[in-house]
Parts: sequence; C-alpha cells; structure tokens
Amino acid sequence: MPDGTRIVLVHGFTQTAGSWATIAPGLRRAVAGAEVAAVDLPGHGSAADVRADLWGSATHVVEHGGRATYVGYSMGGRVALHAALSHPAAVERLVLIGATAGIDDPGERAARRAADDRLADRVERVGVERFVDEWLANPLFAGLTEETAGRDDRRANSAAGLASSLRLAGTGTQTPLWDRLGAISVPVLVLVGAGDPKFLAIGDRLAGSIPTADLVVVDGAGHSVHLEQPERTIEAVASWLAAT
Repeated sequence: MPDGTRIVLVHGFTQTAGSWATIAPGLRRAVAGAEVAAVDLPGHGSAADVRADLWGSATHVVEHGGRATYVGYSMGGRVALHAALSHPAAVERLVLIGATAGIDDPGERAARRAADDRLADRVERVGVERFVDEWLANPLFAGLTEETAGRDDRRANSAAGLASSLRLAGTGTQTPLWDRLGAISVPVLVLVGAGDPKFLAIGDRLAGSIPTADLVVVDGAGHSVHLEQPERTIEAVASWLAAT
C-alpha cells in the first residue's frame, strides 16, 4: 500500500459525515499514510440544501472527495457506484457496504418509489426527530444499539433535505445498473453482514457481476456492518487495500 492513499467515506440515508466517527480514526491507524475524509450527501448535513438525483449526487461526492478510494454504505454505496461509472478517473477503488445496483422489476421499482414518496411526505409531516425514531425501528437496523444508531447525528438533518433525498435519490428512482457493472475495472470490495439475508444475496450478485470484485461476509452483523462490527470492518478494508 503506497503512502498518500486517500479514502472517502459516504454515509447512508438519514446520516451525515459524522456517522463515520468510529471508523475514520481506525482506518487512519490501520492503513499507514492514509488520508481519510467523509462527505455529506445532498440533503444531509452540511449539504442539506443541495438537491440532486443519484448521478448528481455522484458528481457532488467526487467534487468534494477528489480522486480516492470510495467507501459507501447503503445509499452512500449506491451513490459511490454511480460515481465509479460516471467519474471513473476519480474512483481508484470502491468499497460497497450493504449496497445495491437497483431493483430489476419495473413493478417493484414503481412500488418502492411510491413508498419513498410516502416516506418523504411523512418526514415533512412529523418532523425529523420522530421520523428518525420510526426509521430506526425498521427491522433492517435491528442490529444497532442505542449507542451505535447515531440518533443525534441523524436528528441534525432537516425534514426538507431528507424528503428531497428520498424523492430524488431513493432506491425507487434508481435505474438498475446491473448490466453496466462489467464496465467497472477498479478493485471493488463488497461487504455484507451475515445476518442480512436480503443484502447477502445482493452482495453475492454484485460480486459476481463486477469482474474485479471481492466479497467479504462479516459475522455478527446485519445491514449496518460498519456500525455493528467496526473493528472487523476496518480489518477487512485495510487487508483488502493492502492486497490491491
């Protein structure tokens, strides 16, 4: 691993760059000479007033992150995947945590978009604090504790920003990228939790569709692998970086 490696961390929906507070220092220790930074997605954190779809979000992230290894979680993984396709010169390597290349079935995709629109209406109606509580009650986040959920970080967002993120960049808006994954030539690490069967299957498909991808399944973790098992995540990423 050459000195000067830059790693850019991209958070998930309702989070901010601050959600990586546990991971970033560990990566700096584990990867010698690494520069580690985190960026806020459109509609979140310092970019709460930015409005962008997934392709626009990818451009936003690359403009703020520069040329780097991009580590994206969930929604951030979807954005990082778009960045690898639209800005290949900026993405040296790619780590996808609990991410997807999209929903194939048009009917399922339309249903998801309608659900995302309802969620956008919901956050505008009830406010961020209540919405975050409802969001974290999703079974997808059952592996999180009060300490690891980052509730205060999520509550720092605005209702308008989160609603715009859902409407413009939710999974239901995403044109499936599965048939484009073969064009990715940089090293890719797909990280999934052993306790997340839906994304375990998606991760297996991602790894099988990207010629340069490796799949690592983390025991004792569900969807939020890096929050539930931070040390194992850091070890997996650092070992993979050393090998690539």
